[in-house]
Amino acid sequence: MRNTPQGVAPAVAVAVLSLVLAGCGSSSGGAATPTNQRPSWLGTVTQTSYDGVSDDLLTAGLGRSGLQAAAPAVTDPTSAAQLRRLAIYNNYRALVDFTNNGGFGTLFGPNVTAAGTVTTGEGLIAGTEYIAYADDANGAQNVTLMVQVPASFSPLVPCIVTATSSGSRGVYGAIGTAGEWGLKRGCAVAYSDKGTGLGVHDLQNNTVNLQNGVRADAAAAGRNSIFTAAMTEAERTAFNTATPNRFAVKHAHSQQNPEKDWGRDTLRAVQFALWVLNDRFAAPNPDGSKPVLFGPANTIVIASSVSNGAGAALAAAEQDTQGLIDGVAVSEPNIQLAPQTGLSIRRGTLPAYTGGSKPLYDYFSYANLLQPCAALASSAAGSPFAFAGASVTLATNRCAALAARGLVSGSTTQAQADDAMARLLAYGWEPETAILQTSHYSFATLGIAVTYSNTHGRFSVRDNLCGYSFGAVDGTGAPVAAAAAAIATVFSTGNGVPPSGALQVINNNAVGGPRNSPASVSASTGLADFNIDGALCQRALWTGTDANATRVKQGIAEVYRSANLRGKPTIIVHGRNDTLVPVNFSSRPYFAQNQIVEGAASRLRYIEVTNAQHFDTFLPFPGYDTRYVPLHLYFNRAMDAMWNHLRTGAALPPSQVVRTTPRGGTPGAAPAISAANVPAFAAEPPAADRITFSAGLLTIPE
Repeated sequence: MRNTPQGVAPAVAVAVLSLVLAGCGSSSGGAATPTNQRPSWLGTVTQTSYDGVSDDLLTAGLGRSGLQAAAPAVTDPTSAAQLRRLAIYNNYRALVDFTNNGGFGTLFGPNVTAAGTVTTGEGLIAGTEYIAYADDANGAQNVTLMVQVPASFSPLVPCIVTATSSGSRGVYGAIGTAGEWGLKRGCAVAYSDKGTGLGVHDLQNNTVNLQNGVRADAAAAGRNSIFTAAMTEAERTAFNTATPNRFAVKHAHSQQNPEKDWGRDTLRAVQFALWVLNDRFAAPNPDGSKPVLFGPANTIVIASSVSNGAGAALAAAEQDTQGLIDGVAVSEPNIQLAPQTGLSIRRGTLPAYTGGSKPLYDYFSYANLLQPCAALASSAAGSPFAFAGASVTLATNRCAALAARGLVSGSTTQAQADDAMARLLAYGWEPETAILQTSHYSFATLGIAVTYSNTHGRFSVRDNLCGYSFGAVDGTGAPVAAAAAAIATVFSTGNGVPPSGALQVINNNAVGGPRNSPASVSASTGLADFNIDGALCQRALWTGTDANATRVKQGIAEVYRSANLRGKPTIIVHGRNDTLVPVNFSSRPYFAQNQIVEGAASRLRYIEVTNAQHFDTFLPFPGYDTRYVPLHLYFNRAMDAMWNHLRTGAALPPSQVVRTTPRGGTPGAAPAISAANVPAFAAEPPAADRITFSAGLLTIPE
């Protein structure tokens, strides 16, 4: 807990801190005050100030109403300001339910204050934004870091919140989650794109993204490119001749396996923030250097974010040997542990799950194989985005292809589909996820499986691993030159994992020539079956033993975490219905392993929310709106609880199941959410809601 004075003007605060430091200098016989040292890995820093009227840190001048309106136009793709505005718009809406009925503007959003007061304002926040690369000096990493310092930042109550991007998004990828929470509190927000995006190399035209999103010739951009594929000009020419109109994407093709460094990148964002704050607020010494006003001893730092960004925050806490981080509050983390033994998870009367934490690539390659068939299962009836028309034929063909290989059982398509779903649930997905397997395959599974196989194995775009590539397609699904306007704004519209924007996943090995993978005809079956050949190849990268599989598994081993949080107070919230990062593979075993590793010293709390899933941005869609509540609200509550704990010593909420009530109603027209749908954490949950761990058994209430 750190208690510091409040309500003092920033200028006065700086003066007070400067006087305190002056009394600690060498002239008074004490140790010399340390100077603010620029990190050696930090590149050129650009800074821009926003007035909070015409433009701002949080919404790029759009405000609450602008975020809910049509996307802002980019009339000049060389305008970094326009690209930034569109990037913030898309990244904000990608992580939260932006509809009034879903709680935007009433339970959360720019116009809702840190204290929860709903205002009629737009929620614009003035301040200064600092952006730079962190790199090893050769331009191959170029991790984008950003620090936003709101005008409300008080040097007497200094705080920093990390906002590492979710998914494979660019540096604005957590603006609507951790970014919003931190800026409203007057904290500096330390962002990182963690080396995954948003770098897109157009190999045909040899253009790349600069740090500000503007497209440039790769040769001219040089080390200033977010990402340029590692290949010679001769190799690029040969690649384009063999596979024209293709793209390399940073997370997939950087050959860096960046996930191994997500913790480091998050810690570097904190160090960047401290350097910025000291450089900005400290009065210079006689020699021009700046003293250190802010550091671990007096600055509250909360590591936060959601999904991949949440996994990065946990990794940072594990790796924090300098005491930079005071607490952690995250939501639905992608976190992976080395294989565990002797650990069981029991939820109510369901059979115990003993599989331990599973690597993301393991369960995604498995889902990529079975989900298209499971979409036709009886338990998936009424799914949002249920297959219809041609998709049913493709799914039927996938079931037949799986059955022919002994991967599902049953003499009818229905029996095969039911078996495919049963196998997914037996692997560790919760029963509640059955209804979401279809939409997750349609929107996420294939692209993530392709991206992670490439990144973990450090494959080049030239490898065309498992016959996959990225590019634009025409009406027949054949690769074509991408529309120039779409590529010009890819920094603002992409999410780092095709299919995204103009880019699709292409099956180079399709019968009749390369085609959009989902609708392509597989060579082994002669049928359109969602590319069973590619899915089998992807799965073999985890189950096999050949050179490519060995590379992938070696990369996966590099991203395993320890679950040792060094005694830091931590809150993890996760939706029970999460189908993308299932609780049995991530938060539940991580919590259990932490209890084993830290024992009585553990300060980790795990809160599981019923009727909550991974993608709040899907909540406006029919069937999602009636069934699920926003997990984002519980992320905010976890942040509030951690803030109160660090500032005042308030007790952390115990580990528990929070039981919510879906909105119900007609799909696509669910009634407005109310406080009754989303109860708060219980300070003293009843025994029937408490999550406990003892003797290798994690007990989750039904």
